[in-house]
Amino acid sequence: MSSIKQVQDLEKQMERVKRENSGLRRMLQDREGPMDLDAEGGDENSFSLPAIGSEPKRRKRPAPVPELARARANVRDFSRGIWKLPAQYRERALIFFDPPRPELPARHVVDQLLHAYCNSSHSMFPIIHMPSFRSTINDLYNSNASNRMSPAWLSMFFAVLATGSLFSPPSGSQPNSFYEPAEFLEMANKMIDPWSNDFTLEHARALTLVTLCLNEMNLKSAAWGWLGRAVRVSQDIGMHVESGPWPVIEGEMRRRTWWMIYILDRTLATELSRPVLIDDDDCDVSLPAGVDDQFIHEGGMLVPTGAEPLTHSLLAVIHVVRSYSSLLTALTTQSMSSVHLSTLDTHLKKCLNTFPPACDPSSNVPLAPGFLAPLAYLFHARLLLHRHHLDPVYPLEARMASLESCTHIALETVSLLHRLNGSLLADSATTLLTTHIFRCALFLLLTGYIDPAVTAVRALASIDRQRDITIACGRYLSFFVSALAAKRVECSNYLARSAPPHFGSSRPSIDQAALLQMLSRDEDLIVYVSADLQASNDASWLWAGLEREVHLHQSPSPFQHPPSATRNELFSPEARTGLDEVDSKDWGGWARLETAIRGLDGVPATTPTPSSATWTLPPPIKSETPGPAVELPRLGDVSRFGSEIPKLGEGSTAVSPVAGGSRTPSGSATAPTTSKERLSIANII
Repeated sequence: MSSIKQVQDLEKQMERVKRENSGLRRMLQDREGPMDLDAEGGDENSFSLPAIGSEPKRRKRPAPVPELARARANVRDFSRGIWKLPAQYRERALIFFDPPRPELPARHVVDQLLHAYCNSSHSMFPIIHMPSFRSTINDLYNSNASNRMSPAWLSMFFAVLATGSLFSPPSGSQPNSFYEPAEFLEMANKMIDPWSNDFTLEHARALTLVTLCLNEMNLKSAAWGWLGRAVRVSQDIGMHVESGPWPVIEGEMRRRTWWMIYILDRTLATELSRPVLIDDDDCDVSLPAGVDDQFIHEGGMLVPTGAEPLTHSLLAVIHVVRSYSSLLTALTTQSMSSVHLSTLDTHLKKCLNTFPPACDPSSNVPLAPGFLAPLAYLFHARLLLHRHHLDPVYPLEARMASLESCTHIALETVSLLHRLNGSLLADSATTLLTTHIFRCALFLLLTGYIDPAVTAVRALASIDRQRDITIACGRYLSFFVSALAAKRVECSNYLARSAPPHFGSSRPSIDQAALLQMLSRDEDLIVYVSADLQASNDASWLWAGLEREVHLHQSPSPFQHPPSATRNELFSPEARTGLDEVDSKDWGGWARLETAIRGLDGVPATTPTPSSATWTLPPPIKSETPGPAVELPRLGDVSRFGSEIPKLGEGSTAVSPVAGGSRTPSGSATAPTTSKERLSIANII
């Protein structure tokens, strides 16, 4: 009996060990997904970053149960009208929506727009299998049977043409290039049934491309609304989970489309300061295959020997944007530790290794303009990360370190602009890239880097009206240069009165380092250089406290009933640029802006206002034969704003708001520090 009892005890011990092993395995599996990088272990400051190149954490699938063929057949039959089966097991739904088909554009126009689409959007987001798509277009034009194509496919077709028209160079053969994307988007919209209850991959791709177009047309709120439709449609057909079985081409296009929607969701959330629509825990989709679509066939993926398997940048952009969740979490916290700041910045810098070597700012080889658009996702994130600490609730040393880091990122961006052909920049420039160059120009102007700022402004001038947001950026820069020039005069006069003149000179010399320090601590200029940070409900300090004041007078919008209104905002220059005809011209143009920037070097007594008749357009960025790489100043070693300002992270482990500090309606923070007293005295003077 004793031996039997011993065997039973051993069996119980073995069962207990098995349970413990299973629990440990589950814990290890949970930890294999996102990599915890919280060095301090604080719950409120913890965040996770996915390892670069790692697959998203996979969900557990139920084990297959055999001998359920009869049950599957019954459920498939009798569930109709009650619930939908998983997307891969649904029968193709009947199409009740049959709108009149619009007239197809001329074939040579389609070929031109497809070429522009492939060189721009498709190089970043290859969500359409081009060989199959071109074959279908050939059949469509050869048989002239658009009625045989589904409305969803036609909607996707016109959305592709709209995207291509946005990235086509303007020419004399297309005098109405401003309205061409709007025309194609109207056609795409007419092919979408607003009351549809059954969706396909074509629906998701059409909605996604419309979202992309609206964002490029500077209609961001409209893009945000269409993005919501794209997310819900893609989730309805199960694109957010790795399911199957799907044909090889369709399965790969589903993955790529989902990741494009994910990128748009994260990017618009950072641009508009909105909550994301897609939770990372709900995203159970493998990364796209690292091959171009011409190597994807129904029989599998085959890359010929010696061929370049991958030329698109979708994977590199995905690796960057997957960190946006942690970035958004960090930007919404009231206090971010220096460990978290450096961890995020280090991770984003490592993402640069997923791009070709020519994309490194320290490289000196020529750079193709098409690389700047995907690189914008990386530099945009880094700039937003460091710009966060311009808030007055942070101590002065943290704000100065933030300004210095943003300036360094701007200099890296300019070093990339130096190595490309500026005349080709406009065709591949996106709204995100344009906005990033605009932000860089602001920081370069404030910190006194005149020549790099001129390079950034010339890049914007080469983009010009190719992106609808560019003119508004130029107008804001013109205002900022005017405000900066006035501040430079005030600060220079103050420093001149404070400093004794040199021997033999009647005029005292101006200490440029002291001048830059005063300018960088001016609260008005910091608000201006923070730009769209003041559009955030959470991060803006410009409007703090106004909700407790008397109701502000709101003048009626001048665009409520514009005389030129004909159809909708797609066709309205006022809606797409945010400016009426007077505002779009009153700032003087790019040549006048460059002249004003050049005038900042001499600290003029008055702002130069030469006659507009003498201005000429600035020459394009010359980079056909690039010279040596631009040497970036090591701002981390020698401070741009004086040696008494410590670097971020020195002397403290957390970059937290000033103790006891509080925001006031004017946006200032109260802190009993000597530097703050000097700042207030300078402002009073």
